[in-house]
Amino acid sequence: MPIYEFRCQKCNKQFETLLTSISDDALAGVKCPKCKSHQVKKIISSSSYRLASTASPLPTMAGGCGGGSGFS
Repeated sequence: MPIYEFRCQKCNKQFETLLTSISDDALAGVKCPKCKSHQVKKIISSSSYRLASTASPLPTMAGGCGGGSGFS
């Protein structure tokens, strides 16, 4: 089940909850754990993984056809 982050519009508490879907019915059932308000807004959270950076060049491999491997 995916974890979604919410922020309460009443007390400003940020919290996470597990939801089986992000349908309107599922969102209507979410309430703040602090003040029990249903005035919550789903927020965009950062991902738990990062893609590899392409800023550094890939290492070059010596050898192969004309690569200076010492074989003729």
